Amino acid sequence: MVMFVNMHITNFTNMSTLREQFAAYDKRPRVWLDSDGKEDWAFCFYDWFCKDSALENRAKKLMPTAKRFAKKMNIDLDTHYVFFKNNFPMSGPLRDDFRICDKETGDVVWTVTPNHQGRCEIWGSENNFNEPIFEGYGINRFYHSRELIA
Repeated sequence: MVMFVNMHITNFTNMSTLREQFAAYDKRPRVWLDSDGKEDWAFCFYDWFCKDSALENRAKKLMPTAKRFAKKMNIDLDTHYVFFKNNFPMSGPLRDDFRICDKETGDVVWTVTPNHQGRCEIWGSENNFNEPIFEGYGINRFYHSRELIA
């Protein structure tokens, strides 16, 4: 299921930006900023069904992918933020995604499941989330289909 509006935020004026979240992630020791701009013990996860102790390792896989996606898709780092979600589908194993949201409205612009049993799924506002924009084996195939691989 795709989240269209980021319902967990009520005040968008003090939101983090992707630029701030990525800079915090690059610091050593690593700092995780949630979408509210606060240091986050949940490693940017908004919702999860896995053990709390698994969040950090899951986030360490998602954040570099979110950074690369933002760069490849030329997403404005100052007007968007990211959060992670661990999903419990009706069938199959847990899967993780990241959601890039518009800072002004809180609306989800992209939902990316970079690796679910080897497959990637990308949903976006460019088609009003009517269907996946991409389904395939690996996010690099999405970049290639958009001629974003140099």
